[in-house]
Amino acid sequence: MKLMVTGPFGVGKTTFVRTLSEIPTLHTEETMTAASVPVDDVSRTPGKTATTVAVDFGRLTLADGDFVLYLFGTPGQRRFLPLWEDLARGALGALILVDTRRLADAFDSMDLIEEAGLPYTVAVNRFPDTPPIALDAVRAALDLDPATPLVELDAREREGCVDALIALAEHVLDRLPQESAP
Repeated sequence: MKLMVTGPFGVGKTTFVRTLSEIPTLHTEETMTAASVPVDDVSRTPGKTATTVAVDFGRLTLADGDFVLYLFGTPGQRRFLPLWEDLARGALGALILVDTRRLADAFDSMDLIEEAGLPYTVAVNRFPDTPPIALDAVRAALDLDPATPLVELDAREREGCVDALIALAEHVLDRLPQESAP
């Protein structure tokens, strides 16, 4: 199952893919330069010195080897939209990572996923300095459909990341057309 891991700039997509992948990840992180200052707002992501410019790729096998998830982490900046659209081809669903300190930044990613017609799960990435916020408040702020799964995790911790992917995979499988019996 091809799944996208998406969300705004600096929300933890690369960390998420690295945390889960059972293979060495393919990642295309590049050092941020002065040229990116006018386009990448790093004021809310202190210490960020690199950004994904193409893709993060990883793989995770579930259910005793019977179910393989292919994870495609996307760049978070709108200027990479053509690449994002290419990555969406063939995907069955998306995990949208959000940061509660800047929820409004998630709307671009949510719009792109909805325009692509992909089912999605939203995962709140809990950063160490993030004040607690109830998931109901996040759901309301993002105007999520009640059927859209909403989970929380720390992208550096495997267990929560696995739980988020399971929620997404179940949501995707629930939305697939059912095979009719002959």
